[in-house]
Amino acid sequence: MYKSIILPLAKKDIRDSAFWYEQQQKGLGKRFTVEIRDKIHFIQQNPESFNLKYNNMRTAVLTTFPFLIHYCIDDNNKLVIISAIFHTSRNPKIWQKR
Repeated sequence: MYKSIILPLAKKDIRDSAFWYEQQQKGLGKRFTVEIRDKIHFIQQNPESFNLKYNNMRTAVLTTFPFLIHYCIDDNNKLVIISAIFHTSRNPKIWQKR
C-alpha cells in the first residue's frame, strides 16, 4: 500500500468545503471528510485505478459529493501526493496555477 501526502492547499480545500457543507446541514461536513478519507484510502491501495488527466495528474471522483481528488503517484517512494480537491464545476486550470 502506498502512503499519502496531502499538500497544504489540498488540506485547505478539504477544510473550506467541509465547513461549507456543515453550514448547509449539520453532519454533512463530517460525511464529506469521511468520504474524502475513504477515497484516499482506496487510492493508496489502488493508485493506478484512475486515468491520467493532465501531465502526471490523475483524478478520482467522490461517490456522493461532486468533487475530484487530484493526485500524482511517486512509484519510487510508494507515495500518492494529493494536490487538490476541487468541485467538479470548477475550472481545473485554477488549481494548476497554484
